[in-house]
Amino acid sequence: MTLPVLSFDRKSVYQRWFWPFLIPALVLFISVIVVPFAVGLFNSFAAWRGSYYIDPLIKSRAGSPFSAIVGLANYKAAFSDPRFVSALWYTVRYTLVAVCMINLISLSLALLVNRAAGLLTGFLRTIFLMPNMLGALALGFIFQFIFQIIFTDLIFGPEGLVHVEALRYMTQDSTKALFALVLLTTWQSAGYMMLIYIAGLNAIPKEYYEAASIDGASPFCTFRKITVPLLMPSFTIVFFLTLSNSFKLLDQNVALTDGNFDTRMLAYQILRTVRDSNPPDYGKAQAQAAIFFVIVAIISLTQVYFTKKKEIEA
Repeated sequence: MTLPVLSFDRKSVYQRWFWPFLIPALVLFISVIVVPFAVGLFNSFAAWRGSYYIDPLIKSRAGSPFSAIVGLANYKAAFSDPRFVSALWYTVRYTLVAVCMINLISLSLALLVNRAAGLLTGFLRTIFLMPNMLGALALGFIFQFIFQIIFTDLIFGPEGLVHVEALRYMTQDSTKALFALVLLTTWQSAGYMMLIYIAGLNAIPKEYYEAASIDGASPFCTFRKITVPLLMPSFTIVFFLTLSNSFKLLDQNVALTDGNFDTRMLAYQILRTVRDSNPPDYGKAQAQAAIFFVIVAIISLTQVYFTKKKEIEA
């Protein structure tokens, strides 16, 4: 007796269940991301201070949101605000240092772990990834204690192990605080980026290294000619994540310095704009957020474009 052969049309099943599975995610994305973004973009062109005003100075309320539109006034006010310009420049400086440091440390850790064998590999991955599990605010307060007490008094103070004045009061100077933030974020995120680099290293065929060894290539030449070109997909992902995360840094900045001593990052400046104005100038804050979005989008897309080209060339 022969059993009947059951036919299974995979394509028709996918087509039948595509929209039922997609619609909930699509509704959630539109309601949580698209609608608030559109409302915020509209408010960046309006005199919105909790209520819509025709003239916020005399608190003349608008009859409708559209009658409170002030054009580019909020954007002009944002760029004329020295605190916003200072925060933007400080964020750019931090990003340049942080991106270089995080990529250098995470790639070094990936090469180290990739050379380990047996149980040691899993142990090292776990140890290096653990800082990424800590909350940003809690980590910021921990490092504040380290920089203010341990560094300042116990290690680098006059009665400490080594007296190094440059490493004392790290959170009370604009330049020192920048490097303190870099140390914090590198310690926190290098392990996560390391995993991306490890995945890229494991995808490189071993035959290339064997051929290079037979030809007598030095380790540096092998790294430059084989590892770096074939690791470009991982570079694309890690550079994108570190760039966007550096510009969006907020919790660590709040916990470590609270924006004092000219250490406000761009995200924290947007948050403080509402608190520093009376009544709260939500329209100006939204304009700063729109500028923030455009800057991050342009830099991230440009970086992805150029690193993707390197992938093709490799």
